[in-house]
Amino acid sequence: MEKDPETFAIIGAAMEVHRQLGRGFLEMVYQTALALEFQECKIPFKAEVALPIRYKGKLLTCAYRADFICFENIIVETKAISRLTSADEAQLINELKATGLHRGLLLNFGSSSLEHKRLVFGPSENLCKSAKSVDEIYL
Repeated sequence: MEKDPETFAIIGAAMEVHRQLGRGFLEMVYQTALALEFQECKIPFKAEVALPIRYKGKLLTCAYRADFICFENIIVETKAISRLTSADEAQLINELKATGLHRGLLLNFGSSSLEHKRLVFGPSENLCKSAKSVDEIYL
């Protein structure tokens, strides 16, 4: 895997949050603590970023919200569940597709140790269609 100091810094901040809080809180608690940790670590971020969604070329009046966008180019999706699923990955893939960004992180605070998954798509990857599941992308 190529070196990626930005995602490494984000994962490090998430590990600190998990180390301090452990598991068992609601997702919003981890999001709030993670925002404070990002500030402390000087990781640039925006929280609850509205992602425009298009349908047949038309902008929908609703938008999806990404938990964080860090360094202006990494989507960070937080969870507080027992384990990550393919549906969680599909959600992040759709967020990447909606924004045109190529890197995303899933962070799960609900397990005994922080669970994280990094998704990277190059410009040649086909992110044009909505994903119902991760398996659909790789078929």
